[in-house]
Amino acid sequence: MKPKQRQAAILEYLQRHGKTAVDALAEHFSTTGTTIRKDLTLLEEEGEVIRTYGGVVLSRDDGDQPIDRKTHINTEKKRQIAYAAIKLINDGDSLIFDAGSTVLQMVPHLAQFNNITVMTNSLHIVNALVELDNDQTILMPGGTYRKKSASFHGNLAESAFHQFSFDKLFIGADGVDLNAGVTTFNEVHNVSKAMCEAASRIVLLVDSSKFGRKSPNVVCDLSVVDTLITDKGINPDYLAALEAKGINIILVGDSDE
Repeated sequence: MKPKQRQAAILEYLQRHGKTAVDALAEHFSTTGTTIRKDLTLLEEEGEVIRTYGGVVLSRDDGDQPIDRKTHINTEKKRQIAYAAIKLINDGDSLIFDAGSTVLQMVPHLAQFNNITVMTNSLHIVNALVELDNDQTILMPGGTYRKKSASFHGNLAESAFHQFSFDKLFIGADGVDLNAGVTTFNEVHNVSKAMCEAASRIVLLVDSSKFGRKSPNVVCDLSVVDTLITDKGINPDYLAALEAKGINIILVGDSDE
């Protein structure tokens, strides 16, 4: 694992487990305490963590990590989820892509489709779309640019999505709770709500680490989610509860990953 990937994974681990000892991190990532300490020093300089006696904690509670860091977390699972999501697309579809790191993994596979329309508030996704050699229409809302997520938000962005109707929305999440629904740390989450309202079908892409988490901001209720794609690491009880809600579940990968 490369240093930046490991550092991103350390933040993910701390987000899930809270205060953790250096030795525990070294054991979890199968590396030395010296290597972990170097990672933590860099993360501390970036303001991401606080070193405490006997351990380390996140420096803030919001868990809202930059998109460039999120792309290094659970990357292989995200690729598998994205590949499964591509199979739900047809030529001629009108699509919304949210600004999540898992959705971003779908973009290279779009080259096989023609006469598609993609609307997104993600600058990274737009930049990836323009590299494709296929028949596509790209729509992007205006709004206020948010550097952390490399995406546009605000009233202008929300109103832009309200002006259209789309076949499918592909959206990620920071947490999925059986009662609260689809949640995010992103405080400017109303644009995600506008995406949900503009789509006939909502496809949720999340790896299994997101289940049971409840982030501060609710995007939508699980009742409006048509299809959920995740990996086989999902807890069986959670899987059964989601299926009982009438959600079509697609599982990828191996259960022991």
